[in-house]
Amino acid sequence: MLKSKEKVSTKVFHKSSLATKYISTCLAEVIQSTKNRPAVLALSSSSALKGVYSELVRLHKTGLSFANVVVFHIDEYFPIQKDRIQSFYRFMDDNLFSLVDIKRENVHFPDGGQPKEGVEGWCREYEEKLRTLGGADVMVLGVGRGGRLGFNEPGSAKTSRTRLVHLDRQTRKDVEGTFFGIDSVPKQAITMGVGTILDSKRIFLVAFGEDKAPIIHKTVEGPVIPDVVSSYLQLHHQTELVVDSAAARNLTRIKSPWVLIPNSSGHKLDWSDFKTVKRAVIYLSLTINKSILKLTDNDYIQNHLEQLLDAQGPAHNINLQVFQQLKETITGWPGGKPTADYLGLTPDARVSRLNLDKPHGTTTRNPTDYIVHNFQHISAEGNPHINSHIYPKKVLIFSPHPDDDVISMGGTLIRLVEQGHHVAVAYQTSGNYAVWDDDVKRFSNFATRFSQLFGMEAGVLSKIERDVGTFLDKKGSGMPDNAEIRKIKGLIRETEARAAARYCGVHDKDIHFLNLPFYETGTEKKNELSHLDVDIIVNLLQEFKPHQIYAAGDLSDPHGTHRVCLKAIFKALKAIKQAKTEWLNTCQVWLYRGAWQEWEPHEIDMVIPMSPNELLQKRYAIFKHQSQKDPPAFPGSDPREFWQRSEARNRETAKIYDNLGFIDYEGMEAFVLYDVQTGKI
Repeated sequence: MLKSKEKVSTKVFHKSSLATKYISTCLAEVIQSTKNRPAVLALSSSSALKGVYSELVRLHKTGLSFANVVVFHIDEYFPIQKDRIQSFYRFMDDNLFSLVDIKRENVHFPDGGQPKEGVEGWCREYEEKLRTLGGADVMVLGVGRGGRLGFNEPGSAKTSRTRLVHLDRQTRKDVEGTFFGIDSVPKQAITMGVGTILDSKRIFLVAFGEDKAPIIHKTVEGPVIPDVVSSYLQLHHQTELVVDSAAARNLTRIKSPWVLIPNSSGHKLDWSDFKTVKRAVIYLSLTINKSILKLTDNDYIQNHLEQLLDAQGPAHNINLQVFQQLKETITGWPGGKPTADYLGLTPDARVSRLNLDKPHGTTTRNPTDYIVHNFQHISAEGNPHINSHIYPKKVLIFSPHPDDDVISMGGTLIRLVEQGHHVAVAYQTSGNYAVWDDDVKRFSNFATRFSQLFGMEAGVLSKIERDVGTFLDKKGSGMPDNAEIRKIKGLIRETEARAAARYCGVHDKDIHFLNLPFYETGTEKKNELSHLDVDIIVNLLQEFKPHQIYAAGDLSDPHGTHRVCLKAIFKALKAIKQAKTEWLNTCQVWLYRGAWQEWEPHEIDMVIPMSPNELLQKRYAIFKHQSQKDPPAFPGSDPREFWQRSEARNRETAKIYDNLGFIDYEGMEAFVLYDVQTGKI
């Protein structure tokens, strides 16, 4: 066993679904083992726990009773009425309380609707009720940005008790999507204190997704400090962190296990696995700021990689193997290089081979520009993963939101079109949730004035404009949009997506808007994925029969839509595979990342370099999404515009490759290959 740097017990699961089953089983055991007294559970409304509650409901249907369970909830916004869709009470009632046989008098919840002058006394009574029952048998909670537990912000005291707290702006920005804008987010909350949490007999902290990886690392391996409230859990000897592999990726035993080997008697890593070797060499190169081909035996020895040196050395042999593999990931031909017979064809013959009416990009570029430009472009060697013998290819790009295609792979999209491939884009959701209300008024007014200007009957449009104005003027804080408003917002996103795709050279008939039903709720909370969503994707795939598919592999998407959209694609591919569809045998699936994260360098299977001009072209494509600029409705925790985040990420990837010893490009877009046959990355 590796001697761990971890200061609190941490259980890592490959999938979050396995983690939720583990926690729910533990809770069920506690409920069943306390028959002579109530089982006291302290719960939270963390999104990571939704799966836990679903599993508890399933267990209840098979016989688990909650009649002897008492629940204390950890926190609640203040002020807020419990029937508001944003309240934690509403979340818990929808996902657990109303679906099991718990007695309502056994549900203790912070009262967000009480008068402020009574909160202090209420908090004392809340603590007393919990103490009278002997404290919580089990507490289950998530972790917020910066290590927040409940609403205990950084700096909270270890001895703090249940109280009314002020929320910092970042905490409020994190939930602005739920409240339809930060101005509608309450500025205070009632929360159990850190001391109250630590009084629990047993604690589970749950975290899923890569966005949680930095704070999980600090919580588990860092010092106990007030600025990281979750680090206080190191002081509780019955605490267990339950995380998925994505949230655990920064832990030393996963990120760089060789560092632990000197303190682990007799333990050896499997250095016959090239993926491990590649990860270690990249780690070494970036850690000591030395390009791969300059690494020496001494560098390996001084950085805990003696075993690798013994197994695969000397250093220059290891360096060459890893360098060559990384070199092969760099290509200017994402669809593969053209064959000699294709290059010998006339421009018209090349186009006719694709069975298109006319070349791509006729709305923004000279029809023959791509034919001349692309084949004299970057001279990087071909990627061994790409089926170059199929040329040109039919390429289908899935975009979860209407702007993810250009934000995440705009340079590659343009390159694919310019190199003669038949490129289609499928926008999976309408994105209507992320449009300012004022844009709706503006476009409604434009439609009315447009009809008047050209002598058209404007009566219907005038009525729509009045109705829109009336609804939005009366729309209360935190209220969802009605169906008409959502349609207009969706149309705004659609026209922007069309403009961006056309700018990239995609033909109008190859732009598809799927409007997957799971998304169309009008609120941040979406419906569960269903066969209706999957069938839409299956039908498109069967009709287009692509040689390449590009999809957002952003499983750490804070909004969750990327995760659901990818799941829908995987389910569709599985159904097509089971139907033994022939075209799937020659299809490759490449995963890109969204605006939030990038693939780690050791994970990358293909990277597309971009020149300064190409990066600028990508920026202009992103600019077509005007409703997502200056600023976007829900920018998340990063204050930068999407185009700025995108360029910074592309430049950072290029810088990493430069530091590893490769050519210094302006930017790079990275992809990972998904194996359709095995269902693995």
